[in-house]
Amino acid sequence: MTDRESQFASSVLMIRPTCFYGNPLTGTSNRFQVKTDASIADQLEKALEEFELFTIALKKCGVEVIEFNDTQEPPKPDAIFPNNWVSFHADGTVVLYPMEAVNRRAERRHDIIDQLVDEYKFRVSKVVDLSYHEKEGHYLEGTGSLVLDRVNRIAYACISSRTHLDVLDDFSQRMNFTIVAFNAVDQNDIPIYHTNVLMCIGDSFVVICGKAIPNPDERNTVFESFKRTGHEIVELTIDQMNAFAGNMLELTTASTKNIIVMSQRAKNSLTKEQILRLEKKARILSVPIDSIENVSGGSVRCMMAEIYLPQKKGNHQG
Repeated sequence: MTDRESQFASSVLMIRPTCFYGNPLTGTSNRFQVKTDASIADQLEKALEEFELFTIALKKCGVEVIEFNDTQEPPKPDAIFPNNWVSFHADGTVVLYPMEAVNRRAERRHDIIDQLVDEYKFRVSKVVDLSYHEKEGHYLEGTGSLVLDRVNRIAYACISSRTHLDVLDDFSQRMNFTIVAFNAVDQNDIPIYHTNVLMCIGDSFVVICGKAIPNPDERNTVFESFKRTGHEIVELTIDQMNAFAGNMLELTTASTKNIIVMSQRAKNSLTKEQILRLEKKARILSVPIDSIENVSGGSVRCMMAEIYLPQKKGNHQG
């Protein structure tokens, strides 16, 4: 068993919501959230419907989906996005992250980590808990804030109210990642809240909205880093980024064939040429999650926390 990380996982953690609505504590920094007149009950019903269809589609492709139900109390409107509070690594490390919205901090659940060990026979060698940075008002929201090139140990991060340099430095030292930090803004020059809405790193490709990085020196630094690591660059427009086309994730399946997961809205925004370039890398799986995207301002990548933990052989209840 090697602890060298692949760029793609075959297992993902997903959280079935018991509560779902537009979180007022995240709306100020997340301009992708759209206000809705739908009742809270209707918002949850629609999110659950989209969640179930998404998990079914992943399983049909051969991805192992490990689902947990959100706890009823306290209400957690964004629990459907576990990638913001936890990341799992091939050496058995689990990282817990500091989160800006107070009502999101209860999403960090040690019982889930315990069940991954006890029921699913994953091995956890240590837990790196960065949540203490919340006391200083500094945050790093998991693989929302970080887009990880796991093979080359590079973490890309756009600075925002949810992504602070001192926490990036802490992550870098503890996890042995080189940080490539930059500023990124939307069409109104407002900072983009999470790095994973403007870029995705696959095994041999990267999808990125370079136009969202206004400083040419910073943009060149990011693109030169991709070139050094041999990634083919697929550039997005601002409109495509706003359609969540940057919020993709490459996964591998039981048949070892890779898929690139994105929302239907994201795929619909791509050109034929972009789709062809991506399809040369892996099969595209697109799922309709319009309600989740509109209400919460996040998309498919945010709904999946990839599990890279080593696993004991022969004991898995798949």
